[in-house]
Amino acid sequence: MICERNAMTRETEFLTREADGKRYIEGYFAVFNSQYWLWDDAYETIDPGAFDLDADKDVRALTNHDTTLVLGRTTAGTLTLRTDERGLFGSIEVNEADQDAVNQYERVRRGDVNQCSFGFEILAQDIERNEGMPTVFRIKKVKLYEVSVCTFPAYEETSVTARKAELADIDKRKAEAWRADMLKKLKGE
Repeated sequence: MICERNAMTRETEFLTREADGKRYIEGYFAVFNSQYWLWDDAYETIDPGAFDLDADKDVRALTNHDTTLVLGRTTAGTLTLRTDERGLFGSIEVNEADQDAVNQYERVRRGDVNQCSFGFEILAQDIERNEGMPTVFRIKKVKLYEVSVCTFPAYEETSVTARKAELADIDKRKAEAWRADMLKKLKGE
């Protein structure tokens, strides 16, 4: 099932650094096997291997998912992404001629902004449902569009609503299958 999504959040350890006369914003945009709570009894987690950075060659770094505030881009060489055992790590080279980028750098440096998010499309997932336990959406494969340094990262309401609707549809299909199975048994089939 392909489900377009925006924004998974994670408090992170964003850092700033200077090297070779350039400034960088760096940190993990996603952490593998962490619980990202969708609502009280459901969360999702990202499996190692969910990102295919060879396929997702044109990814942008944004401020607050705002496409007019581009901080870096993989195709321009101003955003570098890699995965390791912990998650998806990114390094954004700050454009000194872009006051918005410099301002964002200073906000991260002071610790005023320290969260992140990313926009992606789910290409493969497993859903685990056990009575009395939270529902787990285990993301296996994504198409990555953007990573964002965010002031208030959160799932957009439409994303949460879409996930709840997906879960309701699964429950409905299970109930229909159970009814059909029971009817067959009652008819002696």
